[in-house]
Amino acid sequence: MRDVIQWSAGDFRTRDLDSPRLDAELLVAEALGTDRVGLYLDLDRPLDDTEKAAVRALVLRRREREPVAYILGYRDFFGHRFGVNEAVLIPRPDTETLVERALACIPEDEPLRVLDVGTGSGAVALSVAAARPKASVTATDVSPAALAVAIANAQSLGLTANVDFREADIVDDLPPFDVVVSNPPYVTREELAELEPEVRDHEPTLALVGGDDGLDVIRVLVDRVAAVTREGADLLVEVGVGQADRVIELASRIHPWASVASYPDLQGVDRVVHLRRT
Repeated sequence: MRDVIQWSAGDFRTRDLDSPRLDAELLVAEALGTDRVGLYLDLDRPLDDTEKAAVRALVLRRREREPVAYILGYRDFFGHRFGVNEAVLIPRPDTETLVERALACIPEDEPLRVLDVGTGSGAVALSVAAARPKASVTATDVSPAALAVAIANAQSLGLTANVDFREADIVDDLPPFDVVVSNPPYVTREELAELEPEVRDHEPTLALVGGDDGLDVIRVLVDRVAAVTREGADLLVEVGVGQADRVIELASRIHPWASVASYPDLQGVDRVVHLRRT
């Protein structure tokens, strides 16, 4: 076991993959049906040919720059495990800031109506629903394949009672909401070409690219959100690096807001724009 982990990590390192040791441990554990703790408890155990072939198959996929989360079929986010495939973005730690700010707007004892636009795997909507069981959450996406992943995650987490999934474009034909959250496409077309192969070649372009300046979907979202929010409602949008001030500026031109703010992620990047409706 030890030799296989070291060989896999060394192979990834020579290919300049990020976190080669972690990737190797995760993939070896997956191939052998255990976890990383199980690996370390059994490092000196010899592997048979079937086990080595299973490891080799996953290593070959990672060599092709397939994301580890897609190989494993899941990604942990905000204390929950979410199934993922190439129909949805892989949930990232940056997006936990969006969940945290949304929860700050939703008192635990109030049955507020929450909308998640572009839900993807359902990571944001289901994290909110788990933390605020009295809230009524609606999660929308234009992709039927993405909604299938989100619904499966709701079922596995036991959160189907207070989450309603709908195939919808932005906020079409929806009732009023108290809080709207969204992790929309905000990568520019130029930036897409410069992204790591794991993202550029595997994650869904529909969920990544927001036009030439990255703000096409955000413009539409801000414009339409007034139609589906109550007075005093909150809109929280995840944005890309350097976009927060531009989003606040364009939002202020589209609609008057009672308050505007931005919040940083763990890296200190302004990641979430918070708009409160007049």
